[in-house]
Amino acid sequence: MSRIIRFGVALILGLAFLVTVTPAQAAPAHAADARTAAVRVLRYDASRAAEFRSAVDQAAQIWNSSVSNVRLVAGSPADFVVIADNGWPRAQPTSLGRGTVWMGRQATAEGHNPLRIAAHEIGHILGLPDRRTGRCTDLMSGASAGTSCTNANPNAAEKAEVQRNFAGFSPAIDFGRIYVDSPEHAASPS
Repeated sequence: MSRIIRFGVALILGLAFLVTVTPAQAAPAHAADARTAAVRVLRYDASRAAEFRSAVDQAAQIWNSSVSNVRLVAGSPADFVVIADNGWPRAQPTSLGRGTVWMGRQATAEGHNPLRIAAHEIGHILGLPDRRTGRCTDLMSGASAGTSCTNANPNAAEKAEVQRNFAGFSPAIDFGRIYVDSPEHAASPS
């Protein structure tokens, strides 16, 4: 009989313990582990970005604070390189997270903001196409927003699209294509 009582008490104590440790209390640690495991680190080389190096580093930080499943860090071997030249800003993503960005001096000479340019071109590397809406709130509207636009932050839809891209969805970008952000290209959506 005492054996049955001990078993009953142990069973009641065990159930009481399980009730006090709920799945909701255990979930945050598990969710944090899942997020950490899902982060893709992309290395970029901005050693040839000349006077745009600071803008590129700042743009990387903007993207790092905007999305949780991709992290941009300076280093090598690089997944993408950033080069300064005298043309228009452009990017050639070769696959998701890989490619080349050219920080064109022609755009900054005409008054376009270097930080916005860097964040926009990195957006292509992250799988975002140009969307020439003309709205300053849309990072991927690029030059169509005009020279007065200095917004370098992706909007909620752009952030969500990058999150989806790095969660395994197919990006809405043509890999291998060069995305040129010039006034000639701003007239029609690409």
